[in-house]
Amino acid sequence: MPKPVVPEERRRRRRPTRGGTVLSEKLIVATALRLLREHGSSGLTARRLGLALDCDPSTLYRYFRGMDELTLAIGDALIGEALAGWEPTGRWREDLRTIGLRLHGVYVAHPQAALLTANRVTGRAHELAADEAVLEVLRSAGFPLPETVRVYHAFIDQTLAFAALDSASLALPSASLRADEDKWHSTYARLPRDTHPRIAEAAPLLARRMVTSAYPTALEMLLDSAAARLGTQRP
Repeated sequence: MPKPVVPEERRRRRRPTRGGTVLSEKLIVATALRLLREHGSSGLTARRLGLALDCDPSTLYRYFRGMDELTLAIGDALIGEALAGWEPTGRWREDLRTIGLRLHGVYVAHPQAALLTANRVTGRAHELAADEAVLEVLRSAGFPLPETVRVYHAFIDQTLAFAALDSASLALPSASLRADEDKWHSTYARLPRDTHPRIAEAAPLLARRMVTSAYPTALEMLLDSAAARLGTQRP
């Protein structure tokens, strides 16, 4: 059975670890993010985390019921980082664009953590705040409730899907990533026009665009679609 999580006030009164560190949920999550960055998802274990924090691995269960709950906390921390300091402008397209780009940017800055968390629903404070913000932006813009939920669904899933896709590329070994990107020059750019006329004519543009994220373009398309639908519906 999972061990009960110790209430927050009792955690604060804990003695420091052997190395003098006072543990906190925030510190554990930050250390987990570092381990993910250095070792990938396979390197995030209670044992390795305990070593990094200079504590017995069992101590971690005072803060999290298990590694899965820690995973959810990591995902929520990424969302919190993305929206830290953000304030709505009252211009719904600008606000959604900013939220989307912030979320995508933080995930690809932590690709290993993104692969571990982008498909999870944390139910934690930062995720709830982000969802409330997106729904508020859409409702304040005049979207009817069913359309609000429709756009919200597409916006969130598109953002997370691109975050996972782009993070998967960034999480590759550098040699593999370079080899993949080079295909646009070594293979696509050399295809003859008589067998692959459309690829041949597009090859120079493909070589420039396909090594970058399509998320900003896809986001603008979604916002264009939402704006068009807003114009045809009553609040």
